[in-house]
Amino acid sequence: MAKNGAHEGRTTGSGAARRTPAGAAVLREDKTAAIRAAVFEELAAVGFARMSIEGIARRAGVGKTAVYRRWRSKLHLVLDVVSAVAVAGLPSPDTGSLRGDVRLLLEVAARALRHPMASQIIPDLLAEAARSPELAEALRTALHESQQSMAAAMVERAVERGEIPAGVDGKLALDLLTGPLYWRLVVVRDDLPAGYLDALAQSVAAALGAE
Repeated sequence: MAKNGAHEGRTTGSGAARRTPAGAAVLREDKTAAIRAAVFEELAAVGFARMSIEGIARRAGVGKTAVYRRWRSKLHLVLDVVSAVAVAGLPSPDTGSLRGDVRLLLEVAARALRHPMASQIIPDLLAEAARSPELAEALRTALHESQQSMAAAMVERAVERGEIPAGVDGKLALDLLTGPLYWRLVVVRDDLPAGYLDALAQSVAAALGAE
């Protein structure tokens, strides 16, 4: 009996040892990171409509099951990845002046929009959003609302410093920040001449009421 009991104990122990790595493999961060990177590469290469879980898995060097364990469809995968990037995108600057905050934000946004993948992915997703209400709503939240609190905080600090009058719309500030850059870098696909960001920062600050 003791012998059998000992044998069962070893079996239970070895079974637990086998189960732990299996559970850990599902949550392996290196695989998750590889899949997230593959999403952007696949979007840039083939676009949302032609993108597939199979293509993402192949590019990430994982099996399809590794993708499906984390996301149930390519739509949910793209929404999760885009939302995460948007939330971590523009910083919440506090340089001590509105013009300084705007200039820093413009620099970060310009760097992101200049990236070859961004210039391909963003227009493709926006076009796809015209056909998918779910994607449209998610992109609106990810690309706009996630940045709204940042713009509102920037405006509030400028009001507290006495740089601009109270009542300035944070949404207007965000539009002024991102609109010109998106038009120039993504729509027109033109280079930014020397001094452009400085001049744009001055114009945005002045439009918001700064002296």
